[in-house]
Amino acid sequence: MQLNENIAAIVTGGASGLGEATVRALAAKGAKVTIFDLQEDKGQALADEVGGLFCKIDVTKDDSVAAGFAAARAAHGQERILVCCAGIGVAIKTASRSKEDGSTKFFPSSEFERIIQVNLVGTFRCVSQSAAGMLSLDPLSSLNDRGVIIMTASVAAEDGQIGQAAYAASKGGVVSLTLPVARDLMDAGIRVNTILPGIFTTPLMQSAGEKVVEALSASVPFPKRLGRPDEYAQLALAMVENDYFNGEDVRLDGGIRMAPR
Repeated sequence: MQLNENIAAIVTGGASGLGEATVRALAAKGAKVTIFDLQEDKGQALADEVGGLFCKIDVTKDDSVAAGFAAARAAHGQERILVCCAGIGVAIKTASRSKEDGSTKFFPSSEFERIIQVNLVGTFRCVSQSAAGMLSLDPLSSLNDRGVIIMTASVAAEDGQIGQAAYAASKGGVVSLTLPVARDLMDAGIRVNTILPGIFTTPLMQSAGEKVVEALSASVPFPKRLGRPDEYAQLALAMVENDYFNGEDVRLDGGIRMAPR
């Protein structure tokens, strides 16, 4: 798909981090971009900067997501590109024992469900609603191509660390969605791919402190640094622009394989 001013795109989690970089990259190519996020101030400021649209959206709610798609389509027309970057994560062991008094505790199921709802169900909610809209589009070419969907998993889907049971399960679910969703949509000319980022310089990682960042950078085989959000955006653009890119899960991690902790 060739990006230009006639192409509409939506990026969930687009107000910061990997999503923000993707918004900027798409807009720089001329696409009309809508940002879905809960961070209203950041999202609106970015939308104003790139000439896009911001919608305050909760990906765990059907009505909120539907309202966002309706607003985006009213402003820019039916999107041909969806990039799902919205996600959360916490580090909690499945079960643990206190060193102080020997008491035990387990991962609260409510917290596990919250992470699954945002990262996995929220992703699928946006994918299914976007795909339904793309079905109404005329093909762009003789290839019968109508749209591109990109989901975001994590290397934790394959190398989940201590405390990442819920996060790894949610991202592993996203990886498992990729091929069947691509097959569901192949006759409609909608391509589906997933990026598995390694350790990137997102706002959350930057808040971890200089020593933590240095140690993590040293653990990357090559190059020995954290990934940049614009590198994620470059891969997302490649998935959009290369018509033969479909049904794939691609690690973007500098060759890292995560240790248990």
